[in-house]
Amino acid sequence: MYPVIVISREYGSGGRDVGQKVAEMLDIPFYDGTIIQAVADESGYTPEYIKDKAEYTTGVNQWFTGSFFSSSYISNPQDQIFELQSRVVLECARKGPCVIVGRCADYILEKAEIETLNVFIHADIQSRKERVLSRNDDVPEHVEKYLERRDKGRKAYYRYYTDRKWGDYHNYHLNLDSGYLGIDYCAQIIVDTVKMK
Repeated sequence: MYPVIVISREYGSGGRDVGQKVAEMLDIPFYDGTIIQAVADESGYTPEYIKDKAEYTTGVNQWFTGSFFSSSYISNPQDQIFELQSRVVLECARKGPCVIVGRCADYILEKAEIETLNVFIHADIQSRKERVLSRNDDVPEHVEKYLERRDKGRKAYYRYYTDRKWGDYHNYHLNLDSGYLGIDYCAQIIVDTVKMK
């Protein structure tokens, strides 16, 4: 029985592609966009709105440093989305082994005492720039600032809802450089690790 594999990633590092390959290689479900759609169906928000709010904090939350779970109420739409997203992540994980990308799933599943293999995918700035430019026509002219802004949003979001530092190696079992190793080899390392365990 495999653990639930959680992929956290820098923007443009190819973490989603790595996760998808791992799921294919292990023949287990892959959850990323399906989580967004499930939350949209339940909340009434559009998938686009969910995608924007489900990993990037708004100015409202940036003033807080405590964990979301320490508060006793849900005060804004982003908190509502996180609550629904947490429920969907738990439902996916309880069905059995799978790959989940992002969504603070490492923290959510740890709190629920569900066994996970937590992976962080990162890459050098040049590899990330090339990947983003090859896939997205809407990227601003200053790509490096765009990448920095996206990662900064993820850091703030993760910190707000978990009270942990996003990207800190202490929070992950594997830290893989997709720029150096490549997407396929990153996926193979994860699969080998899961099978050995």
